[in-house]
Parts: sequence; C-alpha cells; structure tokens
Amino acid sequence: MSISRDDIEKVALLARIRVNDQQVAELEQDLSNILDLVDQLQAADTTNTAPMAHPLDAVQRLRADEVTETNQREAYQAIAPATEAGLYLVPKVID
Repeated sequence: MSISRDDIEKVALLARIRVNDQQVAELEQDLSNILDLVDQLQAADTTNTAPMAHPLDAVQRLRADEVTETNQREAYQAIAPATEAGLYLVPKVID
C-alpha cells in the first residue's frame, strides 16, 4: 500500500504541521515502507496461533486471600453522626 503526496499534505494540514516539499517526499517514502510492513504482518497465517495476554509465559505470585484486619464497624459507627442498620446516613444531595 502506498500513500500519496496529497494524503500527506492533507494530514499535515489537519495536524497543523508545516512540511516542505523535501519533507513530503521523505514522508511519502517512509510511510509507504511502514504500510508495506503492516501489509506483510497482516498476511501472516495466524489460524493455529492461540491469543496471548502477554508474550512471556509468566505466572504472577498472589498472596492468600485471607482476612487480616479485625471487624471494627461498631467502633467506627459509634462516632458517626447518624447510622441505621449498619449503614452510615448522609444528607440527600440530589433532588
């Protein structure tokens, strides 16, 4: 796939980037090379390849899911302005 000079000038205008004629010619060649590489990558057969979340086959060590804190709800709610049925009561802020 190639990119035209008009495409480069249009994108430069939209991006508010000033490019001169020499830069347009260089960009045209560079972007065409990049798009050719993308075409090559898209042509690769990936039908028997399983999707991967990460390129390294690493396993993360996780800590045990254990409760380490004691339940202090009663102590915290004792100093709260208003509670009911184990919940904090707050003023209504939306009508």
